[in-house]
Amino acid sequence: MHRGVLAGLLAALALLIVAPGVAQAEPSVAELERQIDAAWNKLEPVIEQHNATKTQLATKRKTVQELTRKLQPLELQVNLTMGRVGDYAAVMYKGGGTTSAVNALLSNRNPGDLPEQLTMLNLFAKDQQKRIQSVVAAQQKLKAQKAPLDALITQLAATEKEQAAREKQINAEIKNLQALRLKAYGTSGGIGELRPAPCPLTYPGGASGKAVKFACAQIGKTYVFGTSGPDHYDCSGLTMAAWAAAGVSLPHNAAAQKRSVTPVSRANLRPGDLVFYYGDVHHVGMYVGGDWIVHASRAGEPVRMRKIDAAPTNGFGRPS
Repeated sequence: MHRGVLAGLLAALALLIVAPGVAQAEPSVAELERQIDAAWNKLEPVIEQHNATKTQLATKRKTVQELTRKLQPLELQVNLTMGRVGDYAAVMYKGGGTTSAVNALLSNRNPGDLPEQLTMLNLFAKDQQKRIQSVVAAQQKLKAQKAPLDALITQLAATEKEQAAREKQINAEIKNLQALRLKAYGTSGGIGELRPAPCPLTYPGGASGKAVKFACAQIGKTYVFGTSGPDHYDCSGLTMAAWAAAGVSLPHNAAAQKRSVTPVSRANLRPGDLVFYYGDVHHVGMYVGGDWIVHASRAGEPVRMRKIDAAPTNGFGRPS
């Protein structure tokens, strides 16, 4: 979602909260809940894209570090070569080294020695040329290999700036959603029961058992976008942390998680499997048995259980 869309969403939410000069009936709790749901379903894809970009940035930072490390020997070679040429130039400037030898040869006017003198002059010229060419070649090689690194560093700086602006907008959006929730429920929050059934309902054992046991243990912890524990989670952060506890690595993004797991049918679901939601796969929860999942739903609500069909499912997958 582009920055302009987020700005429009913020303005729309502000109108929902306060409409100066217009007498309107107070919306019911159900209506406010629908407004919160609609706004959150627009915001959560932005959050998941934010998570994906964070992952990409971390990968690119590692690439920068690796490229920098690999370029260090070449940079050292360039510096040493330039140093040698500098020393050589200083000697020539003072009239020593090759210059002294050339002057000595030219002052020897014995015609019989001319072929040998020309050969030595040619060797001196080639030695000088070789030194200069080595510097040029090393500099060109360094420049060619450093170009992708410089471009990547520039790209990183631009993306990090965009991420900071996006994070600020997301926080503003969440603040507005919290205001709607406060208007609907007051300080009680309207959360309801967090664990309405045993979690997990059945225990599968193995890696799945470790993952689902971890997820269930996080019930009650707060939702914070972009986090993966230990005290706060967003949706993909919770499933990522749960499966990390079982030794399985998942990306911090719902759609990317779906691409990285083995698809399973609903009939073959077992506790620990992931349940993906919405057409663009911007939400994920963990199946815990029966008709239940555990998930980090949204700002203002803690990690909790809910019915698997409370939102449109997109697919099911089993990490391995």
